[in-house]
Amino acid sequence: MAVSGTAYDPKGFSFLVAEQDDYGTINPNSSGSPDNAYIALDVDSIGSPNLAINQTLDVRSGSRVLQATDFFQDKLASVKEISVSGTATTEGLDLLLSNLTGTASAPFSIASNVATSSLSTGTTNQTGQQLLSIVMKSAYGTTADIAFMDCFCTSLQLSGDAGTEGGRIKFSATFKSGSAVDPAFATTTIDTAITANNYYMSAWDADDRIICGVANAVVSSFSLDIINDVVFSGLTPAGYEVATRSGEVSSTATFSVVYDNNFKGLFNTFDDQTTGASQGATLMATDDTPSNGEFEFKMANSVLTDVSFNEGSVMMLDVSVKAVGAGIGSGTALIEVSC
Repeated sequence: MAVSGTAYDPKGFSFLVAEQDDYGTINPNSSGSPDNAYIALDVDSIGSPNLAINQTLDVRSGSRVLQATDFFQDKLASVKEISVSGTATTEGLDLLLSNLTGTASAPFSIASNVATSSLSTGTTNQTGQQLLSIVMKSAYGTTADIAFMDCFCTSLQLSGDAGTEGGRIKFSATFKSGSAVDPAFATTTIDTAITANNYYMSAWDADDRIICGVANAVVSSFSLDIINDVVFSGLTPAGYEVATRSGEVSSTATFSVVYDNNFKGLFNTFDDQTTGASQGATLMATDDTPSNGEFEFKMANSVLTDVSFNEGSVMMLDVSVKAVGAGIGSGTALIEVSC
């Protein structure tokens, strides 16, 4: 085989996500049924997946050298992890938030009494974006795409900085799959291209910038993290057969805000928090209720987890909060996000 003499620009690769209907069957590409739209996420770079392949490279007794017969590899008992970051746009963010929270439409929320949920090889005809297919589309163009089925978004960070791109909202997401990888998926068609539906911090009203009950925050930067993990069990020739949303569901946020008359007492508030009680709501929005079409988020109940000075051109405060539930029997949202 001769040297090919070709190379590809990294920007020629794409990261595609689609709703998947049947566990164990990847969403088809422009054929078959059902054929859900593959949405291109606006990513900074495509990155590399962590295939978590199991290998044994131990030298067996009788030799000082690793022999070919000593080598062991297994790809089934592994959880694949894919991480990606970029700019938050409507179509992609809707899909990720719906999968992460289990909510079909905005505002996307997780209740205080959220229960475990499982999908398995017998699960078919899923709706509400409970399962995802992911394709890392190659610039090569022919049967070089890497495809992952039975994917779950397990963590999502949404962030913004007033000094970077005018406070445009960015995202960072992690996905997991317990199923086998298709490393030579047929060339994938991008059904929904990247759009210009951007979101900005500047849309939030002053009196609806609230941190643990204190309003009118002058926010320099923020990050919101939501985690809803998945564990896999039961091996088959195609990988794990059961996926369960289990463990703590959490939502935390950090803010850099101006130290002013509204926030001068936050150190005392942090110090005087009452055991067993919420310190108040945390809200970044245009009004008091997150709604479709606007990037907003709300923790109905939250507590301060850290407050510290940050010396800049003016004195700032770095503030960390965590959402807390309203009770184990309450349907009140732990976290709500709209876009």
